Amino acid sequence: MEKAEAAGLELSTVAAAETDPLAMPQRTLPTDAAGNPNPSAQRNFTDPDSHIRKGSDGWMQGYNAQAAVDGDHQVIVAIGVSNQASDAVHLLPMLERIEVNTGQVPEALIADAGYCSTANLEACEDRGLNTYISTSRQQHGQRSRPSRGRPPADLDARGRMDRKLRSKAGQTIYALRKTIVEPVFGQIKGARGLDRFRLRVLEKVNGEWALMATTHNILKLFRASVATA
Repeated sequence: MEKAEAAGLELSTVAAAETDPLAMPQRTLPTDAAGNPNPSAQRNFTDPDSHIRKGSDGWMQGYNAQAAVDGDHQVIVAIGVSNQASDAVHLLPMLERIEVNTGQVPEALIADAGYCSTANLEACEDRGLNTYISTSRQQHGQRSRPSRGRPPADLDARGRMDRKLRSKAGQTIYALRKTIVEPVFGQIKGARGLDRFRLRVLEKVNGEWALMATTHNILKLFRASVATA
């Protein structure tokens, strides 16, 4: 696996369990001292696992579906679903899932600014993982000024990543997002019509997302076999 791209499909916080690095983060409804759900808390009566989050088209009630995509063949190598809106908290669990599913770490991991946090950048450095995580959102077609000269010795993890992305090689590799993960989500949402989940409750939505990812990979394998026949 050459490169993997992590992305989230736009659709009180509890972190992933420390004893299970594969666990996805979850949000739960507020509770009282006895542990009972707060009756005044806002919730969806048809799908209490889902939560309101802001997407590109405004506010929505739903889930955050994650996918890591192989850079060679647009094959999905890891997935996950949670009701946590932030993409950043999903990076490390998704990385664990990539390693478990493929038996290796990616040669390079590319992710957009939604996954950027100091904790994520430092964790990837500690693992020795070659990452390209955008430190800020850029307008379409905008390019950062290239970095020149020796990097300052006092740069923190965010500063080091920013400088890496502004190098000529960093800009070239990060630009691969447009050919790795973005087409996959376009194929799933546009060509195959998954503009919303049909099922309710987190467990069933996980199953629906897994089915969509599996059939996506089957189509990729089928088309690859036909092309080489």
